[in-house]
Amino acid sequence: MADPKGFLNHGREVAKSRPVDVRLKDWNEVYVPGSLLPIISKQASRCMDCGIPFCHNGCPLGNLIPEWNDYAYREDWAAAQERLHATNNFPEFTGRLCPAPCESACVLGINQPPVTIKNVEVSIIDKAWETGDVAPQIPERLSGKTVAVIGSGPAGLAAAQQLTRAGHTVAVYERADRIGGLLRYGIPEFKMEKRHINRRIEQMRAEGTRFRTGVEIGRDLKATDLKKRYDAVVIAAGATTARDLPVPGRELKGIYQAMEYLPLANKVQEGDYVTAPVSAEGKHVVVIGGGDTGADCVGTAHRQGAASVTQLEIMPRPNDERHPTSQPWPTFPMLYKVTSAHEEGGERVYSVSTTHFEGDEDGNVQWLHLSEVEFVDGKLTSKPGTERKIPAQLVTLAMGFTGTDRENGLVDQFGLDLDERGNIARDADFQTNVPGVFVAGDAGRGQSLIVWAIAEGRSAARGVDRHLTGASDLPAPIRPTDRALAV
Repeated sequence: MADPKGFLNHGREVAKSRPVDVRLKDWNEVYVPGSLLPIISKQASRCMDCGIPFCHNGCPLGNLIPEWNDYAYREDWAAAQERLHATNNFPEFTGRLCPAPCESACVLGINQPPVTIKNVEVSIIDKAWETGDVAPQIPERLSGKTVAVIGSGPAGLAAAQQLTRAGHTVAVYERADRIGGLLRYGIPEFKMEKRHINRRIEQMRAEGTRFRTGVEIGRDLKATDLKKRYDAVVIAAGATTARDLPVPGRELKGIYQAMEYLPLANKVQEGDYVTAPVSAEGKHVVVIGGGDTGADCVGTAHRQGAASVTQLEIMPRPNDERHPTSQPWPTFPMLYKVTSAHEEGGERVYSVSTTHFEGDEDGNVQWLHLSEVEFVDGKLTSKPGTERKIPAQLVTLAMGFTGTDRENGLVDQFGLDLDERGNIARDADFQTNVPGVFVAGDAGRGQSLIVWAIAEGRSAARGVDRHLTGASDLPAPIRPTDRALAV
């Protein structure tokens, strides 16, 4: 145990953010560089090393949280990063992007603010990169087996790295021009600078993983041809079919899916554009959808100089605190969350539904009409007399995703079965109905968290390894049917 009295002697402290007026002038991460390290030992000491560490069950990866908390408290950074990497290939990703279901399951959180697990995690891995403790793990021998991984998001990268380290020859196919999937083009730079992806890619290249960008399986290369080339295939293509809003005026110019809008801002940071082809500068922006993707649109619009930003959510405003009966500890509660983007301004409106859009004579969206909604007999129903309109010269739809892409032919060319939710079906080893073809991440699970994606990638890698060799020493943190404490 780190410090038997740590949770009594120290309160919860989190990473400090840069002032809003400063960070809105750039696209760097919002946190003050180096602000965590001076306080992280005390924060790690708050871990109680519980007899039953519920934080393990709250984390799909089964992270060894009390162990690396103890090492962080003692400032044994080499041992801490070894324990961290034992269950997580990319802790610098989860330490910045994961909503931390482990903290919701922390025993200390029953009656006190929980341990800052996420901050400890990112401090350990950032220190490891700084000291050179993150090195390529080159396999001692090659198996002679080949694996293709479709998609380079967190699930695909985790599967590829595990399989490469097991001695297989792995090629990752990515339809975009750069590796990273949604990490690259869906997550804004201010949430995670892309240098963190780049150095992981270099580590994976040194280990032997090969990358093929600009190749879309199903269009540029038939799925059947890919299967002939490789001994196994892992589909980690994500759930990229966005939910649309079929209301009058949807065809107006200026209405975009979030994943049409966000990548363009990221491409500016990559040097592809001087200014984004779709920009919020000087416009009244409306973001439809109250989740993390919506918040990413909010923060992006702020940095582009929007005249105003309004975020709409059809559901009621969540509670500020956990409800003891409907969301009891240690489940992951749905609480009112203020992200860094919300700190920067804008308005959040709950319990409203868009009825239609109104445009100008040139076909550009100018107004969004909405009405308040309420639950009646378990269904959301418009409240009469609550209709109004708000200015909207740029609208982004951030309402989630409905499944993997069916337009490119990948699913049909492989002949894959789908489950009742429209995801690619798989068995306990993450294998589809087609022998040798596996699926991991959102393509099989549906839209989910980054921590689930990495866990699924690791688990699918074990299934592939066992399929190719008859046995596997790779760890498998979850099965497709597992639901942990955070779903």
